[in-house]
Amino acid sequence: MKHETTYLRGARSFVAGRFETLAREPFDDGWTPEESDAAELQTSVTEERARSIISRNDSPDIGFSQSINPYRGCEHGCIYCVHGDTPVLMADCSVRRIADIHPGDLIYGTAREGWYRRYVKSRVLAHWSVIKPAYRIALEDGTELIAGPDHRFLTERGWKFVTGTEQGQARRPHLTTGNKMMGVGAFAHAPVKSEDYRLGYLCGVIRGDGHLASHRFRRGNGAIGTLHQFRLALCDVEALLRVQDYLREWRIDTQHFVFQQAAAGRRLLHAIRTQRKPSVDEIHALIAWPMVASREWSAGFLAGIYDAEGSYSEGCLRISNTDHEIIAWIDRCLKSFDFRFVVEHVPRETSKPIDVVRLTGGLREHLR
Repeated sequence: MKHETTYLRGARSFVAGRFETLAREPFDDGWTPEESDAAELQTSVTEERARSIISRNDSPDIGFSQSINPYRGCEHGCIYCVHGDTPVLMADCSVRRIADIHPGDLIYGTAREGWYRRYVKSRVLAHWSVIKPAYRIALEDGTELIAGPDHRFLTERGWKFVTGTEQGQARRPHLTTGNKMMGVGAFAHAPVKSEDYRLGYLCGVIRGDGHLASHRFRRGNGAIGTLHQFRLALCDVEALLRVQDYLREWRIDTQHFVFQQAAAGRRLLHAIRTQRKPSVDEIHALIAWPMVASREWSAGFLAGIYDAEGSYSEGCLRISNTDHEIIAWIDRCLKSFDFRFVVEHVPRETSKPIDVVRLTGGLREHLR
């Protein structure tokens, strides 16, 4: 089967850059058939309403910081490349292989502000692949990266290429043993969604934002009846469907409905519910506090309570609740994973006081 490759402008030619240490020339050994490119890219010109004609850069291999450039984009393949399996941090804090990223996706990058670099959300403008020699970089924490020789990494001493020498024509800043990579470090492994994890998740999300109760009422004929109710309403439909799937594993069926229509100042809320007594009784049993919380249950509980009561904005991850018992369990579970956090008590005049659990340690801790 022929493998179709889409070539960008300069990626196929491999024009030697001024930092290249190797010279290459084509040689026909008779093994490669002459085939025309099936997927040539055409240049497109689009009107760009730019705010400024001045382009700025902070690249160490460019001898100026500003230039006049009326164009957006370029006609050559970038020399910076990594292996397709390299994980990339997305703007929603999920992780995706670089090979699976597409133009338009939002990822985390860095921006320089004075003497500091801060994490910022950046939009992917282009994506392509090349075939070229690569190097394996092994880090102290066991992480291994595969990158081209001209790829640059941000270290404690600035940007450095993968390869280089201390003298001669190939001299340039390059990685050496002992350099410290700047960033969030190795990404945490996703927890195994075992039965204990799913029970912890149900406990966190239902105790955090669910309604689970039985009410006695008087019927029209004077008889006393009991109404059993379970309802969970969330803005996050993905989390709501996850709860519905987990409950089905214990043979608990729920109905999905719109709890609140979107309006001025109000978000659309979806919900699930059941009024069957056996189902309500089973949910009560499922979300009971454990005698001993396993790591899997604790991870699930933290995920569930975050989906119900958590928020992430302006670089702060918080979980809020008015129930002291829930706050105590959040405290216990976070400590079991050595998270750094603070609990802030917020008094309120017109409603119950609320406790806010806030993670400290920046993005590195948030990604765990």
